[in-house]
Amino acid sequence: MIREARRGDEADILRLVRALADYEREPDAVSAGEADLAVALFGPQPLVHADVCEESGRLVGMAVWYLSFSTWTGRHSLYLEDLFVEHEYRSRGLGRALFRRLAARAVELRCARMDWAVLDWNQPAAGFYRRMGAAPMDEWTTWRLEGDALTGLAG
Repeated sequence: MIREARRGDEADILRLVRALADYEREPDAVSAGEADLAVALFGPQPLVHADVCEESGRLVGMAVWYLSFSTWTGRHSLYLEDLFVEHEYRSRGLGRALFRRLAARAVELRCARMDWAVLDWNQPAAGFYRRMGAAPMDEWTTWRLEGDALTGLAG
C-alpha cells in the first residue's frame, strides 16, 4: 500500500533514511532525528513531503520530495530527495509504484518536470530510472555549500 506519510511515521522514515545512507556508503552521515522529520514533514508549514510503502503494517519504502521552481518554465518542479525500498522488498514493483505516485502528483500539481540526483556508481538506480523514461543531465554538476564555508559566507 502506498500512502502519504503521517504523524507517527517519523521513526520508520528515519530508519529508512539510515538504511539509504548505509546503501550509499555514508552510514555515519545522517544527523537528522525524529523531531527534525516531524517538523519538516508535519510542522505548521511543511515544505517537505513523503509517501511511504507499507507491507503488512511495516514501512518498507519511502519517497521524500519537495517543490522547487524553474524560472525557465515558470512552473514548479517536483524534486525527489530520496527514493528507497528495503533490500528484501525490492523487485516487487514497490519502487515503481512510489515513483508512479510521484509522477501523478507532479502532474496534479502542474509541475513542469521531476528532478533528482543519482550517485554515479549507482547503476541499479540509474537503470531503474531509465526504465521509467528518465534521462541523466550529463552537462550539469551538483554543487554544495555547507558547514564552515556556509556559516563563514553568511557572516
